[in-house]
Amino acid sequence: MINTIKFFWEVLKDTFTEWNDSSASKDSASLAYYAIFSIPGLLIIIIWIAGNFFGEEAIRGEISNQIGGLMGKDVAKSIEGMIAGALIDKQNIFMKTVGIGSLIFGSTTLFFQLQHTLNTLWDVEAAPKKAFVKFLLDRANSLGMILILGFLLMITMILSSMISLFNNWITSYFGFETYMLVEFVNFAIGFGLVMLLFALMFKVLPDVKISWKPVWKGALLTTILFTLGKFLLSLYFGNFKPTSTFGAAGTVILIMMWINYSCMLIFFGAKFTKVYNYKKGYKVVLSKHAKWTALKLYRDSKKEDELRESGEVRDA
Repeated sequence: MINTIKFFWEVLKDTFTEWNDSSASKDSASLAYYAIFSIPGLLIIIIWIAGNFFGEEAIRGEISNQIGGLMGKDVAKSIEGMIAGALIDKQNIFMKTVGIGSLIFGSTTLFFQLQHTLNTLWDVEAAPKKAFVKFLLDRANSLGMILILGFLLMITMILSSMISLFNNWITSYFGFETYMLVEFVNFAIGFGLVMLLFALMFKVLPDVKISWKPVWKGALLTTILFTLGKFLLSLYFGNFKPTSTFGAAGTVILIMMWINYSCMLIFFGAKFTKVYNYKKGYKVVLSKHAKWTALKLYRDSKKEDELRESGEVRDA
């Protein structure tokens, strides 16, 4: 037990050092900027997917409630306006085709840029001869993540609807304690779904093939930090209203602040996954469309020279 705690603490320290020395802060700010242009298309695609099961109005209302709970009603109204402004005329076939294409391209940009940063954290880059093929695959992966988001939103909405529907019945027949237990189960399932989303990000988006063990460890840490941070930021934004001085632009700035914070946590979790993976000695395999960066090769060569000088590695 003591050795496990010591190992975890060492991984955590090394993770913070590497994360602090990386470009995570700058990349998080860039992603917050890209997100402003990606959010309308991303949400519309999610609404179309989940709307087939619950109706588009119900899904839009659920998204508004979720965003309102996180960042306040003003931000929720602003995002509703973004969605309304990006809606496509479904009667015009040409506009529908062009509109859907632009929505897909715009909505996948956020995950596309996120994947690029995760690759940087893993010291990986696209192989020049396969750059275009990789570009198409990256966009497809990004679209896949959006479809997964839509699916997870549907599950969350089903659970929330069931809890609300049986709220009074559960309290009347089984008591308040049972209702609280059901709420806890609801929270636990929601926590698990967020953890699953982070795990898929760490496993699918980077161009490296790694074991699921470090992925789940990194996803668990990221979900804990994200849940705690979500609660603290909701209190901060709700009570202090830091964007009130920016007037009409305040809601956009608040969205960027939130996404910036979330991305920094994702990058920290990705770094933790990487450090944990290497410390445990798990195998790392490149995808066929990527290669190691020059900096990675230089570090490995330098490390091998140091080991050879110390006598731990000998020439064949």
